[in-house]
Amino acid sequence: MFKLAILTISDAGSKGERVDTSGDVLSDFIDSKEFELFERCILPDEVPQISEKLIQWSDSGKVDVILTTGGTGLGPRDVTPEATREVIDFDVPGITEAMRVQTLGETNFAMLSRAVAGVRSGCLIINFPGSPNGVKQTMKIVADVIPHALEMIRGWRTHKNP
Repeated sequence: MFKLAILTISDAGSKGERVDTSGDVLSDFIDSKEFELFERCILPDEVPQISEKLIQWSDSGKVDVILTTGGTGLGPRDVTPEATREVIDFDVPGITEAMRVQTLGETNFAMLSRAVAGVRSGCLIINFPGSPNGVKQTMKIVADVIPHALEMIRGWRTHKNP
């Protein structure tokens, strides 16, 4: 069983002015997969706070995957991709490329996503949109890939050329 942490990035949510429905959608994901919730947190759209939490969780060795929601658009306060890029050891662009390409059939707004995915200290970090519907759409695309990615990160599974 993999340990999962959920980080919601929302100025209003961090002040208690908005319900974290997108975080709830991510939380529902763990009920149907091989994950155990380690921790869930809401932070404002501030790079230092986001980066610090990503570092804390990934470097602890207690979290296998961090799913973030919010702050991936074009707004002046949308800084989740910058905070994620600042801390990852390497990126995994295919995850977020697939999220954008495959959701374009449902909404043209998918092309505005700046979501990032990468690995830090053996922990997979994936940015999801801030809307509950956007989280549902993109989670459908990557849900089955996450366990395999975690197995590869740990060296449990490899691909051999024929």
